[in-house]
Amino acid sequence: MEQVPWYSIDDLSRLDTPALVVYPDRVKQNIARLISTVGDISRLRPHVKTSKSREAAHLLLEAGIQKFKCATIAEAEMLAMIGAPDVLLAYQPNTTKIHRLIDLIKTYPETRFSCLVDNQDTAQALSDQAVAAGLVVPVYIDLNVGMNRTGIAPGEAVLTLYAELEKWPGVQPVGLHAYDGQLRNPDIAARTAECDAGFWPVQLLSETLAAKGHGKPIIVAGGSPSFPIHAKRPEVECSPGTFIYWDKGYQTILPEQAFLPAALVVARVISLPTSSRICVDLGHKSVAAEGDLVQRVTFLNAPELKAAGQSEEHLVLEAGEGHSYKVGDVLYGLPNHICPTVALYERAYTIEDGTITGEWRTIARDRTIAV
Repeated sequence: MEQVPWYSIDDLSRLDTPALVVYPDRVKQNIARLISTVGDISRLRPHVKTSKSREAAHLLLEAGIQKFKCATIAEAEMLAMIGAPDVLLAYQPNTTKIHRLIDLIKTYPETRFSCLVDNQDTAQALSDQAVAAGLVVPVYIDLNVGMNRTGIAPGEAVLTLYAELEKWPGVQPVGLHAYDGQLRNPDIAARTAECDAGFWPVQLLSETLAAKGHGKPIIVAGGSPSFPIHAKRPEVECSPGTFIYWDKGYQTILPEQAFLPAALVVARVISLPTSSRICVDLGHKSVAAEGDLVQRVTFLNAPELKAAGQSEEHLVLEAGEGHSYKVGDVLYGLPNHICPTVALYERAYTIEDGTITGEWRTIARDRTIAV
């Protein structure tokens, strides 16, 4: 008897497409693999940018994870709504965002919120508003370890900023944040060498701060590509995010990580425009439209299909002469990049034992929930 593929959905008549679907059993397996890789669960600070849902984050809480990382105020609020004890806003708040962070801290006093800073002006503004609200905000200095996106290079400027932060009554320096998302070499040995070279100045900086009497800073480092490398450093908190759903992109360039694809986009054939091409309902608004067209999605039940064109609501695929596809056929797509794909959907339908069992709202895809 032919085995039914893990992704198959029995009651497809209930599923309008394009649709985002999530397989909770696989999500739980990915969480278990994450924990087993790092060993000490207290060293995990997963990023919630991928799922942006309370339900997925709650599974992390149920597994014993207490620390979280996020990029937006909405993601931080979503975590506070489910009772997350420790939330790092891995973003430097400016102007209005400082007001919102202060409001969030006051609204959810049971959650310990912290954020990033990389300059004195922002830190001073944050301190002033925190003092006015009767608060002290824990902060991490954002380090530039080669991505050249935000942060300051490890060195004397960090020591100076750390000392300044200790003088301001509304902020409390607690650690260093080092995101090395530029490390994407498929060769784990080469990636490890690059990661170690980038981390060495961070380690030296940490030791220098401790030697100068500032206390030993918490180090939050890495993302998905460098996770297995930083997982071996006992002094580092690791913050991968994509692991929870995984995707084709990381499946390809991170072969050493055994996470399972746990979220797909489901599409239907809607037209047969030529004798060799088919059109499905998976446009720019339904799967992340970044990178090369032919790499944006891989159909698990039709891997031979190649993208030939895409617009807002349509994806044209080359199927070859004499193909057997019909209007109404269902395709199960694994996105190359799941994080921005999830943000295109207001909900993900949960699939268990081939059945649609419910939905997870992508509540934090909005910039504002309440605060």
